[in-house]
Amino acid sequence: MLISTSLKTLAQQALLLVLLSTSVAVAQRKKREQVAANPDGSLPAATTAAAPAPARPVRLQPLFGGLTPAAATQLFGAKQLEAVAASFASRDEASTFFAQKGYEYLSENQADTAAYRFNLAWLLNPNNPDVYRGLGIVASNGPTPDAAIALLNKGLALAPTNAYLLADLGTSHLNRYAQTKKKKDLSTGVELLQKAVALAPQHGVAWHQLAQGYYHQEKYAEAWDALHKGRALDMSSINFNLITELIAKMPDPQGMFK
Repeated sequence: MLISTSLKTLAQQALLLVLLSTSVAVAQRKKREQVAANPDGSLPAATTAAAPAPARPVRLQPLFGGLTPAAATQLFGAKQLEAVAASFASRDEASTFFAQKGYEYLSENQADTAAYRFNLAWLLNPNNPDVYRGLGIVASNGPTPDAAIALLNKGLALAPTNAYLLADLGTSHLNRYAQTKKKKDLSTGVELLQKAVALAPQHGVAWHQLAQGYYHQEKYAEAWDALHKGRALDMSSINFNLITELIAKMPDPQGMFK
């Protein structure tokens, strides 16, 4: 269902009121909150530093730092959440709206604002797979892909044929393979990306990532084929480092890159 402009305006006004009403409470809790520093809600590693880096505010951590929906609702404010939801025909519609806003903020490189919108969308509908994909993208900025993989797996469990979730999860496994060199991550990443392009052949980014996976598997002909399919769909995502590495292993069968 399309959301009318008036409803969007009301939702934005309601959200502004929520932000204003909760900012003081969040500030008061700041000194006494003991929250996890990692995006997946796990405890940070022990450190001998005298002044460890402060944790990001809970509202900016994916899924409120690992809280249950009930605990996160209490933190956010049940009445405030109801006020936001009241501007829409249903909570599901409200969740869809705020997830879309999250992706808009991601496209503008405003990861914290995006995370807050995705968290709000999750409170409104914990079964919205777009929430987990969005938060997985946010978490992918962390030091390891583990948090992103955990979140994307939650989304895929809800939408197993979502090509974009499959592609993002496959890419995350390839990213972890680059760190750990574990063959399981490589094979899993390639399998997920193969499923993604089978479901959405127009997904250029997925083809580019699949080319990277094939390269690591030393399947150079398949890597060139995937790379050219991705290039035809999305030239902006082409990996010139991969092209250089591929040329060193096998000349471009199409003769385009030399």
